[in-house]
Amino acid sequence: MAMTITEKIIAAHSGREAARPGDFVFARVDIALGNDITAPIAIRELAAAGIERVWDRTRVALVPDHFTPAKDIASAEQAKVLRDFARAQGLTHYWEIGRMGVEHALLPEQGVVGPGDLVIGADSHTCTYGALGAFAAGVGSTDLAAVMAIGKAWLRVPESMKFTFTGRRRPWVSGKDLILYTIGEVGVSGALYRAMEFAGPVIEGLPMDDRLSMCNMAIEAGAKSGIIAPDAVTRQYVRGRLEREAVYYASDPGAAYARQFEWDVSGLEPVVACPNLPDNVKPAAALSDVRIDQVVIGSCTNGRLSDLETAAKILNGRRVAEGVRCLIFPATPAIEREALRRGYLETFLDAGAVVSPPTCGPCLGGHMGILAEGEVALATTNRNFTGRMGHPRSQVYLASPAVAAASAVTGRITHPAEVAG
Repeated sequence: MAMTITEKIIAAHSGREAARPGDFVFARVDIALGNDITAPIAIRELAAAGIERVWDRTRVALVPDHFTPAKDIASAEQAKVLRDFARAQGLTHYWEIGRMGVEHALLPEQGVVGPGDLVIGADSHTCTYGALGAFAAGVGSTDLAAVMAIGKAWLRVPESMKFTFTGRRRPWVSGKDLILYTIGEVGVSGALYRAMEFAGPVIEGLPMDDRLSMCNMAIEAGAKSGIIAPDAVTRQYVRGRLEREAVYYASDPGAAYARQFEWDVSGLEPVVACPNLPDNVKPAAALSDVRIDQVVIGSCTNGRLSDLETAAKILNGRRVAEGVRCLIFPATPAIEREALRRGYLETFLDAGAVVSPPTCGPCLGGHMGILAEGEVALATTNRNFTGRMGHPRSQVYLASPAVAAASAVTGRITHPAEVAG
């Protein structure tokens, strides 16, 4: 019986020989994840239900990354709920300030999630981990509470959609451009409750950072998850860091898909998602008249080392345009430290940018970069909904680190080749 990679992982975690789209299963969970917004609700639900201990203190991960360093008393109290709970439960996967990073960059980096896992997180971008060959999906806080209590989750097996990318990537085209292009083609509900499986020679040629960016934004097409079959790149990434033994799955020939797409992306240029939806995608070169007030480079989508490297190459020897605020957020302390060692942070500061400690802050309009009325931002984040990063009458454009860095230099949305050749 032919199955997709998603169906195989769910079947293996449900004690079944096979899983079919539409089946309801009670699946064993490898890692349950919460953050400083979602986990306090789950913790209160556990207390209300009289649950004194989580099912496995080594399988619950809590990351206080959204409003930390705390911006006010309320956010400090939220973080304290996590801190006190983690200590009381003896959780092995809790990171405090100085070790804490943006959750969806931190967990892969630390080897907490890996190939073959089934991961449930109370954050919509939990789908990021599909880049490692895991089934990873976001849930609500009360669902997280149930998983924390018993280590299992009810799931409806999703249909799969397959996206095959062929051709050769042009200069400056990254995984972020590929996923924005994909969302532009299928729409923000085009993969509703489906698993988006990315494949083809272009995907095989992507480094892990770009794969993580692609799977991160599967939710922006309405998907339950995004996933890429493990290969040599995956094996190299997890070698020496994964805390459990990896299990490698691949889709069978003849597996059934709800829809399949095949695109030759040889002609694709860097793209931008315009306000106020991630599927409002246009070529960056066609938006050169759009002036910007703020650039944000970072987040769980594009705050990894290669993202900072790209931005540093473009900003090296150049200055951020007058009147533009350029904010840079390394996603984890390890990334920040390596960026410091390589001189990237000095490059950013010399260019007139500001470097922040790891935080989700501006992505969700939390802190560290809120937009005022009428302001325009270009961000490497994943959402540009109305009011997402601040005032309801501000605007957010989404792009890759290359487009963001080039635009910071010119003060308007800019194709990287215009600045860096």
